[in-house]
Amino acid sequence: MTVGRVAALGERARVAGLALAGAVVLVADDPEAVRRAWRSLPDGVDLVILTPAAAEALRQDPGLPAGSRRLTTVMPP
Repeated sequence: MTVGRVAALGERARVAGLALAGAVVLVADDPEAVRRAWRSLPDGVDLVILTPAAAEALRQDPGLPAGSRRLTTVMPP
């Protein structure tokens, strides 16, 4: 059984500590950086933990694909 990797995407202060748990951390402090980071997610990432601001940035971009093979979850505010 192959287990996918976990990534955390969003503001540095909210995601940096997840690296200690083995997550691939993608720091993105503004909406455009969030969208760039999403498009550059490494292969093998199956779960993406988003900060609330990152989730909002992705919701507001009609150019991103509606579906994804990646499961996402949003941190509480």
